[in-house]
Amino acid sequence: MTEPAFDRAMIEALVCPVTHTTLSYDAARQELVSRAAGLAFPIRSGIPIMLIDEARQIRADD
Repeated sequence: MTEPAFDRAMIEALVCPVTHTTLSYDAARQELVSRAAGLAFPIRSGIPIMLIDEARQIRADD
């Protein structure tokens, strides 16, 4: 079973809940990435989980 497609148009409406900056979409990891906050928010079943407690911390070289 494959993951549902993420609505790429939705990314333009979403911003980081920490910094209020734009997010980038990482299709391979199914995440929305906030470089400014150093966080990656998961996308589960096509739904972005924009909770800080659910985010993964990323390094600058990720």
